[in-house]
Amino acid sequence: MCKRALQYPQVETPPPQPFLKSLKNTLNEILFADDPFGKIRNESKTSKKIELGLRHVFPILEWARGYNLDYLKSDVISGITIASLAIPQGISYAQLANLPPILGLYSSFVPPMVYAIMGSSKDLAVGTVAVASLLTAAMLGKEVSAVENPKLYLHLAFTSTFFAGLMQTCLGLLRLGFLVEILSHAAIIGFMAGAATVVCLQQLKGLLGLSHFTHSTDVVSVLRSIFSQSPVWRWESGLLGCCFLFFLLITKYISKKRPKLFWISAMAPLVSVIFGSLFVYFLHAQFHGIQIIGELKKGINPPSITHLVFTSPYVMLALKTGIITGVLALAVRIAVGRSFAMYKNYNIDGNKEMIAFGMMNIFGSFSSCYLTTGPFSRSAVNYNAGCKTAVSNVVMAVAVAVTLLFLTPLFFYTPLVVLSSIIIAAMLGLVDYEAAMNLWRLDKFDFFVCLSAFLGVVFGTIEIGLILSVGISVLRLLLFVGRPKIYVMGNIQNTEIYRNIEQYPQATTLSSIIILHIDGPIYFANSSYLRDRIGRWIDEEEEKLRKSEENSLQYIILDLSAVGNIDTSGIRMLEEVNKILGRRDLKLVIANPGAELMKKLSKSKFTETIGKDWIHLTVAEAVSACDFMLHTAKPDSPEKISGIPEFNNV
Repeated sequence: MCKRALQYPQVETPPPQPFLKSLKNTLNEILFADDPFGKIRNESKTSKKIELGLRHVFPILEWARGYNLDYLKSDVISGITIASLAIPQGISYAQLANLPPILGLYSSFVPPMVYAIMGSSKDLAVGTVAVASLLTAAMLGKEVSAVENPKLYLHLAFTSTFFAGLMQTCLGLLRLGFLVEILSHAAIIGFMAGAATVVCLQQLKGLLGLSHFTHSTDVVSVLRSIFSQSPVWRWESGLLGCCFLFFLLITKYISKKRPKLFWISAMAPLVSVIFGSLFVYFLHAQFHGIQIIGELKKGINPPSITHLVFTSPYVMLALKTGIITGVLALAVRIAVGRSFAMYKNYNIDGNKEMIAFGMMNIFGSFSSCYLTTGPFSRSAVNYNAGCKTAVSNVVMAVAVAVTLLFLTPLFFYTPLVVLSSIIIAAMLGLVDYEAAMNLWRLDKFDFFVCLSAFLGVVFGTIEIGLILSVGISVLRLLLFVGRPKIYVMGNIQNTEIYRNIEQYPQATTLSSIIILHIDGPIYFANSSYLRDRIGRWIDEEEEKLRKSEENSLQYIILDLSAVGNIDTSGIRMLEEVNKILGRRDLKLVIANPGAELMKKLSKSKFTETIGKDWIHLTVAEAVSACDFMLHTAKPDSPEKISGIPEFNNV
């Protein structure tokens, strides 16, 4: 027929593979796309395989071999710099989680040591973060009061950290890291901005010297709580807080304008703590409305493994809190780690990082720590300070240990208002206006996702904002799958290239032929839509030809170059389209099907139904074949089958 007459090569069906081999290849592609064990598999010696395996599990064995004195100098400087930021931030964030301030220091000692052994990022600085701290307080505080039952609340914080670490480790071991990426970039921008707004508003409690405050996190409840207590606002606390906040913001501005002066903003929180403590000590400000931290227990982390709560009714609360905070921490950490890895041109394994963070939080829960991850602000300081390896985390941990052993009494007079100022200054950096405006310019739907996440957090709760973020991200994913683009293609003059006529208005369509490009896989979720959409395009084309009194439509070419896969619902859809077109004396032609597509179309006998002569390698070949038939014979119309409805009625 047409193919043989024009001597076009046939589209080949890939040779069949055994089921187990095909399943193995599919699982390898899903779970081991980066081929993490390639070096180990290709090594012949058993001893070498063991060595490579250990280096894979413990990256410290990889980079420690080339470690030198220059690296140590850079890492010591970076470690001390981030320690100056980690100490005041750790104390502040622990208070935000309604936990004893000393836990912020504990959480900056053990977890960084674990990460230095198992982590693969050179730049990530480990520690607590404000958003996870607030989320922990919001979720645990719903059922257990940190004031009325502080011991149980503390133990539940340890338990939720254990569950977070267990979940993170399992995701990494099972190579399911892609599940965390269900939170889109737009959703994370909106969620983090909303959480930062809520955190800043809650710090007005510390700035205004209030003793009682709402447990709700929505903006309406927070503002109501603040203004209902206006008679007891302490102007002394507010004035001191504003002064320190102004100082912190000025230092951040200087460091942003002149990156080489990054150390100014890094040291500013510790300087604020020192001067704030001196101010209180010499002026006895604690007797004039300035609240202070009080005594911090000396000594490194006490064990807490016996304090984990695995009994009802609280185990489910700890499990839910751990999973939600753990997923959020992973999403933020992966984004931060990959950003800095890109700057220094090295790769990090997301699944290995999950295992590292999981083990970090598991060991942390055994040693009086709460949830830790890789905060952006601390990691940025680490990067700018010139860190070379994860040894900077070890140096930070040693500095924190020295503080725990000898320096905690110096924090007795630290005013809470300074900690509130440190938190507000850090949170303002999470409100990324430029990124939101960029979303508006690039993709309105992404901006809607961002805005929904933001409003969900600000006017609802942290959990509502997180659910909205995930829900809308999943909805968009379903829309991409369920409503793939389908458009008409035309010929670029003097070429054999066919492109979207909306993108290339100069492309010309062909009389009696319509070329439709399906831009995505064909699944059960979109097969009905595609069938109806193809029918509509054909109806519109026939109506246009009828009005212009041109030749009637005879061939429908489907360009399947972008269809990477198809399921049984998709195959059934193609069969229905072929039957309906046959009833209307139209011929279906397939162009550029991939290997997976051809394999399934062949197994389903669809290639025999349509005829192998009507399956072409390229759109240009399909057009030539149709044009050849238009000038030599009528299309091979399959026998009309009664009872097959029109497109719109299927």
